[in-house]
Amino acid sequence: MKSTRKTHMPRLLAICAVIVLALGLATAAYAADVGGIRRTIQIWVHGDQTDAILELNGDGSYDLTYTDEAGELHEQQGGGAAFDIFGRERPLTEAEILEHLDAPEVIYEDDGSVWVYYHSQRLEITDKFDDGVCYVQVRDGGSTLYLTVKYDGGFAYGAHGYASPHSFN
Repeated sequence: MKSTRKTHMPRLLAICAVIVLALGLATAAYAADVGGIRRTIQIWVHGDQTDAILELNGDGSYDLTYTDEAGELHEQQGGGAAFDIFGRERPLTEAEILEHLDAPEVIYEDDGSVWVYYHSQRLEITDKFDDGVCYVQVRDGGSTLYLTVKYDGGFAYGAHGYASPHSFN
């Protein structure tokens, strides 16, 4: 009488080896996607809250993809580095990137108008420039941001007061 136990054991070992190999390959494929932390976030784009895909590349840079209200796909890349108190360069953290994405926007339209967008707010500031500089406050909840805008020269903002127009760009 032959034992069936010996014939089933190699088959069981082969099945286990295939499963372990498949799991190992899946783990290697996942690990080969170096850095990429990818998730869905909500951002404000021109006063509208929008779902976006944010992919952090692990080196302080990011890729952002979203679809606007007209159905048009937008892709944006950004990132950078910061310096510690000893002057050493380091990649931006996720919190710093998210803070940057939550900043106000200043848009110069083709018709010459200038708009500030911050969260759900849309402010036209075209007529508020004096000698090429505009100072404007935007509030969201209990916080206030102070914007200094140079016409076609960039802008700066802070939570404690207006920046001097000579301190940027």
